[in-house]
Amino acid sequence: MYTVINFKSKKELKEAVLAGKEVRLFAPGLGTPVDNGTETVCGPHYPQPHKWYASVTMVNGLVKKVK
Repeated sequence: MYTVINFKSKKELKEAVLAGKEVRLFAPGLGTPVDNGTETVCGPHYPQPHKWYASVTMVNGLVKKVK
């Protein structure tokens, strides 16, 4: 599962969510992310090696909290 924006670090993702930016998820070949609940995301996007992982809380299809 990835964020639509290709964040290079978990810190960038957290800062974007705290700044109120709309962050959405996509899952190539894995179906649809949940609209409400938790998901696990990683980055940066393939084919770059994944360097970070995060658990995110989704509300109405948007990331609202990053752990």
